[in-house]
Formats: sequence, structure tokens, C-alpha cells
Amino acid sequence: MNEYGPSEFTFETQVSRETLARLATYVNLLTEWNERLNLVAPSTIADVWRRHILDSAQIAPLIPPNAMSIVDLGSGAGFPGLVLAIMLAGRPGLTVHLVESTQKKCRFLEAVVAATGAPAQVHACRAEDMRLKADVVTARALAPLERLLSLAHPFFRPDTIALFLKGRSLNDELTLASKSWTLESTPIPSRSDPSGVVLRVTGLTPWRRSPKPS
Repeated sequence: MNEYGPSEFTFETQVSRETLARLATYVNLLTEWNERLNLVAPSTIADVWRRHILDSAQIAPLIPPNAMSIVDLGSGAGFPGLVLAIMLAGRPGLTVHLVESTQKKCRFLEAVVAATGAPAQVHACRAEDMRLKADVVTARALAPLERLLSLAHPFFRPDTIALFLKGRSLNDELTLASKSWTLESTPIPSRSDPSGVVLRVTGLTPWRRSPKPS
């Protein structure tokens, strides 16, 4: 695999120098903190710009221009939510809500937010405990789709969209999820992983089961 770093990322995404500098600060902090917290698999650090930064940043062009609130479920090391906050930092009024239940990871996220000035708010809690409606819901490597939809649904309004980074098991996951949910789904080929997709979900509604006869 060819080496992929900040120059290649800039060429592919056309980010500004300011955005690239903030992302570089993020990568430096991730590398430093990962030595003691194991935020991401150590083997992925060498390819961090492709495996984590580009993988997350590819969602940014899919965010509607009028979206002001993004909820990132199970943020972990900040992928994709914190990358999106940095990529979209020039959008007035935008807030990315990073939902993460592990305190150590929350401290890392808060450190990156402070260092980069990203328009993000860290919520140290489980997604089930949040009470918030969002324009966009995101997640990466959090749960199978059926469970992920259950976590995302409370954040939905009628016009909310979800953007999930998923892998090669997507078709099986969609089949299972369709037994509990109605949804419109559009898989978009990943720019960072030949076997991955960005799944766009709209119109999420749980199936209405008929009550059992008395």
C-alpha cells in the first residue's frame, strides 16, 4: 500500500491549511495518548491519515449545508465526529455532540477539542441517556446496524439523516434490520477502504406490530 499522509490527504480533500493544521494537532495527540490508552489499534497509527482521518472526513461532503447539530454515537477516539467538527469548523452555529461513555476517552476528546478549537461538545454518558434531536447522526464501528438504528432513532426528527461507516457485512445487517425498521438506505462506496461503505439512512421508523388479541 502506498504511503498516505497529510500531503495526500490535502490533495484528495482540498482542505485549507488551517484545517490541516488542526487535524495534524489531533493526530499528534492521538499518537501520544494512544501509548497509554489504546484508543485505536496500534497497528493503524502508521496509516492514521487514511485509516482514521480520511475514513472520517469522507462524510463531511455528505452533511447537508443547513445541518447545525450532529450527534456522533460511541465517539471513542473521535471518529468520525471529531474529524467532522474540525472539517466543518467554519460553519456558523454548528455543534458536533460527541457521545462517549468511557471517561478516559472523554478526557482525550476534551483535550483535542481544547487544542483545536473544534465546535464539539463531549457528553460523558451512554447514548440511551441523551435527550437531544439532531440533524445528522453518525457512528463508526459501534454496533451491528439493527442495534445502531435503535440507538440512533431517539435523535431523529422527520428530516434527520444518519451516516454510518460500515463494512462488508452490510447486506446481512440490512436484511436483519429490515425486520424491525423501515428505512431508506443508500450505500456510498468508501474512499478509504475498498470493502467499506458510508451508509446514508433516512425515513427511519420502527415497525408497528399489531397488538396481540386479548
